[in-house]
Amino acid sequence: MTYSLAIFDLDGTLADSFPWFLRTINDVADHFNLRRVKDEDIEELRHASSREILARLEVPLWKLPAIARHARRLKAEATGEISLFDGVEAMLRTLAGNGVQLALVTSDSEANAREKLGEAAALFSHFDCAASLFGKPAKFRRVIRRAGVEPARVISIGDEVRDIEAARAVGIACGAVCWGYAAPAALRAHAPDHTFEQLDEIVRALCPPR
Repeated sequence: MTYSLAIFDLDGTLADSFPWFLRTINDVADHFNLRRVKDEDIEELRHASSREILARLEVPLWKLPAIARHARRLKAEATGEISLFDGVEAMLRTLAGNGVQLALVTSDSEANAREKLGEAAALFSHFDCAASLFGKPAKFRRVIRRAGVEPARVISIGDEVRDIEAARAVGIACGAVCWGYAAPAALRAHAPDHTFEQLDEIVRALCPPR
């Protein structure tokens, strides 16, 4: 399959924000009176779905919008601490140079996303940001309409189980990267269309030799 549109997640997929997340999660927990996360909890949570994580951390759904807004503010303050993974900009330039439209759908704000992407932001044709925890399907549909691409020619690339679920909800292909938030085994258990262990595998999958 040749893909005309690649919809990327940001945190854990293009940007190495997991270390920042680990440093920040208990500050957020304290702010919202949630259960704190112990070091020994991390690996177990990386194997859990988003709904399982919420249940284990005892996060009420009604608090999610406020938590998301708070997290976006903290990310804006910590932009200098979060950088792209090595090779991301080159990978994006190769895709764009081969005619693949690039889109970004993220829970972060567009301002934060553009700041993290730096010059690579100019490679993206579409931004749809501030997605709620389970709000990516609607944003995927909107981006696909804007891009004017058939769903069969679209792939979503992310690092969490919910990214796979969102892609399936709208009938597009899904690619899972193994260097982000979720454990690779948890991602493979959901049988994504593509599993990427290295950045150059994305280029090979999306830009096959003609």
